[in-house]
This record gives sequence, C-alpha cells and structure tokens, in this order.
Amino acid sequence: MDIIKSIEHEQLKNKVPVLDVGNTVRVHVRIKEGNRERIQVFEGIIIKKQGGGLNETFTVRRISYGVGVEKTFLVHSPLVEKVELVRVGKARRAKLFYLRDRVGKASKTKEKLGARIENKEITIKEEMTEEPVAEVTEVVEQPQADVAVAPEETPAVETTEVVTEEVVDTVKEEVVETVEEAPKAEEVKEEGKTEE
Repeated sequence: MDIIKSIEHEQLKNKVPVLDVGNTVRVHVRIKEGNRERIQVFEGIIIKKQGGGLNETFTVRRISYGVGVEKTFLVHSPLVEKVELVRVGKARRAKLFYLRDRVGKASKTKEKLGARIENKEITIKEEMTEEPVAEVTEVVEQPQADVAVAPEETPAVETTEVVTEEVVDTVKEEVVETVEEAPKAEEVKEEGKTEE
C-alpha cells in the first residue's frame, strides 16, 4: 500500500452512516468554545454529496429565521459525532440546488411513502484481531525415509511474565497481663462475716 493511502486509511472511521441526497438528517457536531466542549445539532436536507475516501463530504441545507443556511461536513471528521435520519426524501437528482430558489413548503423534498426510518451504517474497516497461528509440520522427502520437520518457531504474540511478590504482614502478638485489683477493705470485712 502507498504511504499516503495507509495514512489515510488510519484516519477513516470504522462505521459511516448511509447518506442519501434528499433525506432530512440531524447532524451532531462537537463544538469547542474556550476550554469547554459541547454538541450542537444541525437539522436539514442533504442537497449534495461529493468526494470519496477521506475527503468525502455532504452538504446540509436548512432555513433558519427566513435565511437559507448550508453547512458542509466531512463524513470521516472526528468532530461529527453522529448523523441521525429524520425523514426519507424522494430525490430524482444527485444535487438539489434548485431548493435554493424555493421558499416555505416548496423548499422541502417529498417524502418517500412507506420508507422506514433506519439509521443504517456501512462498515468501512473492521478492527483487526490477532488469532493464534496453528503450527504446520512440513514433510521433507529424503531417499531413505520420510521425516517430519517442524518449521522454525516464531512467537505470534510477545508475552511478558508478570512477577508478583508475596507480601506477608507480620503482626507481633503482645501478651497483656491482667492485674487484679486488691480487694477493698469493705469487701474484705464482708467476706470475713460470710465465712463465719
């Protein structure tokens, strides 16, 4: 693989939402203001998709307070948190620039009847998991006898030994002698009377 392609492949998201022109979507964008970060939602109609790979973009248009606002988002941008599908629109063109001239209800696309609203995602790259490699024995034929030879052993995954030290708490037991108090004079007199 090319060096540039390998660097771009690392930047791609694992799962990308299915985006079709004419659909109404809700884009959750991460915005940083000062030292705080928040998520802002931008809802509108996808009027165009362009590019491919890491440079793939989609443009969302909405009417805000009577003014048309368009924002272009990178599909693989880490700032785009998620894209929710709100409405499935019916579009017969790849780019819906004619919506720029429309006002009010005319600036929306017709809804596809019976279409399900599902947030589908396409898996672009799967996470690689290392699996243990099974050992293969090769049979080397020699004129005298067949001998099985094991290939050179190469560790598939490096392992490190964890050394644990056993810590034993030693508590010294102290013998505490109990000292009996000497009987008081009154108790001695009472004991003497009971013995008689």
